[in-house]
Amino acid sequence: MEKNTEYYLGLDKRSKEYKEWKKQQPSEGLGDTIEKISEATGIKKAVEWLAGEDCGCDKRKESLNKIWRYRNTNCLTESEYEWLTGFFAQGGTYRPSGKRKLFTIYNRVFNARQGDTTCKSCIRDIVNKMRKVHMAYND
Repeated sequence: MEKNTEYYLGLDKRSKEYKEWKKQQPSEGLGDTIEKISEATGIKKAVEWLAGEDCGCDKRKESLNKIWRYRNTNCLTESEYEWLTGFFAQGGTYRPSGKRKLFTIYNRVFNARQGDTTCKSCIRDIVNKMRKVHMAYND
């Protein structure tokens, strides 16, 4: 049997194998981070001892993960990479249609909801973030 994500999610959450796999997974949000800290400090065991195995921690963790989810970046598509190559070759200057394209790529890559803005520092920050992503493909 292949040990993929589905395999581990099907295991008993109290098993050693599941717990070891879970430790290696990146935090999805604030709830995962709090869980890791409470496990490392022993707070989680104390709460489970006092409140029992089902203390409501899993529900709180899921709620916190939904509210404060960490952003994961997505990879550039080939056409996005080519567009950014041309964009940065021209010095990173843009016209209104170029700004819309830049924001569309930024929102997809960073799972963001950046709307159109005329704030020069906001646009500069977006251009700099996209430059870093673009440069990562050149390394």
